[in-house]
Amino acid sequence: MSGPEILAGSPAPLGATFDGDGVNFAVFSQHAEAVLLCLFDEHGAETARLPLPERDGDIWYGRVPGLTPGQHYGLRAEGPFSPRDGHRFNPSKLLIDPYARRLTGHPIWHDALFGGVEAPDRRDSARFMPKCVVEDPSYDWGSHKAPNRPIAESVIYEAHVKGLTKRFPDADHPGHFLALASDPVLEHLIKLGVTAVELLPVQAFLNDRFLVKKGLVNYWGYQTLGFFAPEPRYLTQGRLWEFQYMVARLHSAGIEVILDVVYNHSCEGDENGPTLAFRGLDNRSYYRLHDDKRFYINDTGTGNTLNIEHPMVLRMVLDSLRYWATTMGVDGFRFDLCATLGRTPNGFDPNSAFFKAIRQDPVLATKKLIAEPWDIGPGGYQLGGYPAPFSEWNDKYRDGVRRFWRGDLGHVPVMADRITGSAGLFDHSGRPATASVNLITAHDGFTLTDVVSYVARHNEANGEDNRDGHGENYSDNFGVEGPTEDAGIVAARTRRRRNMMATLLLSQGTPMILAGDELGNSQMGNNNAYAQDTEIGWVDWDKADHEFMAFTRWLIAFRKAHPILRQNRFLHSQPRKVDGVPDLFWWRPDGTEMTRSDWTNGHLHVLCAEFRMASGTPRYAQAEEAIYLAFNAGEAVDLVLPALPAGFQWVRHIDTAQPLRPAEPVGTKLRLAENSVVALVEEPA
Repeated sequence: MSGPEILAGSPAPLGATFDGDGVNFAVFSQHAEAVLLCLFDEHGAETARLPLPERDGDIWYGRVPGLTPGQHYGLRAEGPFSPRDGHRFNPSKLLIDPYARRLTGHPIWHDALFGGVEAPDRRDSARFMPKCVVEDPSYDWGSHKAPNRPIAESVIYEAHVKGLTKRFPDADHPGHFLALASDPVLEHLIKLGVTAVELLPVQAFLNDRFLVKKGLVNYWGYQTLGFFAPEPRYLTQGRLWEFQYMVARLHSAGIEVILDVVYNHSCEGDENGPTLAFRGLDNRSYYRLHDDKRFYINDTGTGNTLNIEHPMVLRMVLDSLRYWATTMGVDGFRFDLCATLGRTPNGFDPNSAFFKAIRQDPVLATKKLIAEPWDIGPGGYQLGGYPAPFSEWNDKYRDGVRRFWRGDLGHVPVMADRITGSAGLFDHSGRPATASVNLITAHDGFTLTDVVSYVARHNEANGEDNRDGHGENYSDNFGVEGPTEDAGIVAARTRRRRNMMATLLLSQGTPMILAGDELGNSQMGNNNAYAQDTEIGWVDWDKADHEFMAFTRWLIAFRKAHPILRQNRFLHSQPRKVDGVPDLFWWRPDGTEMTRSDWTNGHLHVLCAEFRMASGTPRYAQAEEAIYLAFNAGEAVDLVLPALPAGFQWVRHIDTAQPLRPAEPVGTKLRLAENSVVALVEEPA
């Protein structure tokens, strides 16, 4: 096959780099015998197949003069097909460049995509594969400035690009990056008061074959195909600037962008999976293999685990993170199954190569870093075990708060620990209270409305006979499964939603809200909508609960106005140097302090706390006097409020039994309604 001339080029940077007069290609493979560059026209016809002529260590490279951005390409790798030795080279398979900045689309499922299990499959896969695209990712950011907001001031909003915007009224280009940048969506986020949008995976991902056969798709995106390329379905014109423009627009509104990233595995599955990129380039380097190297270590539940301990695989992850942080402008990352990234031959290690590399990196160490602190491998649950500056999704917060409000016995002590930042988990090694990312709901599980409307999951639409998804949701339906017109049940459910949202936004730690919870969105009881690119997975703006949305805005504004609620230091009832008063009191309803017998009373359903600025807070950071919080999961009760110095009074700002009620002084006693939350502030009389 004739084609353009290929010259020596350079081993750096990796990927395809336009230099103004041609394109340099550089690819890692430790065990290949040759790496071939395949050029394609815009119709998918292969026009040239050029062996990369140079090798520097394990980097294969070459430069093609005259090529420009927009050129389509792919790779092939020659080498042994020897599964017992961990090698699965097959030059019949067109491969994605791991550093490709853009892909033309998604693989079209065909048996030719599979490289073979025990013997190589010689069918050419090129016509079924998306092509890589040479890109110039430069973007004129103008006077753009990122918000650079401290984590203590953050209110995170977890959202799916399409799910949030597909049905958003008057949004431009619904379902795409540009929709998130449109005025109506920005206006909603600004009014709501969130400070960061955490996007479900936006790196190019695969539609799993078993889903396509059922007429479904990979909706969430946790099957990454390209760690540098944006997901094609979220681009309207196939141009990188759409993502960069979205980031710039969100930043102009004071909102940061956090990406949910999946570096623990790839989309190629186990030994029976397709050969799309990493497996064909260097299976033994990219993946963790068993002693019998035909088989993959599967700590992720997806069939494979990336070999982060390999220096070039680790380099790929770090290069990818830096690319999104710099060229694409994002502010932080949430690491899916982060325990996997810290695995060594001896198990999870918070000082593994990955964590050391992140912490010393001058770009990445300054970004918001959030761990999903588990995987399914041995010893995979590591909540509280990550090094600073990582924060962590706190599922114990989710379960403890749900169970308290459901009325489960013995959950007052659990609730006390959760609203004070889960110190038992995070107060070590100098970590701040903000290390706990508090959530009551997330993409994985029930929405807030469904937590109060369903006891059982209803995942029939997923085509797995309702066997998938969480089996224990600590939810409650108030006597009726699903929607109801019973006014009493509707009111009770709404009160429970207010109670849980109030708990979230009054707790120490970093709050995260699931997109749609602020307006009462339901997934009809589906607690695993990973394949539901349908009305089930899309936020329903037509049925928005505007009163609840206004209440959520009220809560966020209250949190922002009161530094006591968002401290870095933990509260441990220690005297403060500034006045000798402890920073935390636990009160009984009668106004006396909690005793050991109160804490062990499993039938107790009321928790009252008085927060102050933490002991050890410097004088320059002292703010406010005190906030009194009461959480009542039982019957109405009279509260005797703590005595205040002369000239001060308790003022009620939040009451879930009387939402949006103007602030008012309450005197020395207060009737705490059944199943309610109140927040009082010590203010000058």
